[in-house]
Amino acid sequence: MARFDPTDFGWGLIQPLLPNKPRGVARVDDRRVPNGVFRMLRAGSP
Repeated sequence: MARFDPTDFGWGLIQPLLPNKPRGVARVDDRRVPNGVFRMLRAGSP
């Protein structure tokens, strides 16, 4: 777990907000996508 990644408790709060219906392509690990978004917001990338 990286320095700014949410803890397991934090993920327990976020996980119910994520969609859980399988549609289209197979889903990746639920933590990878939000972590990428958080990283982009922290870095200020366009």
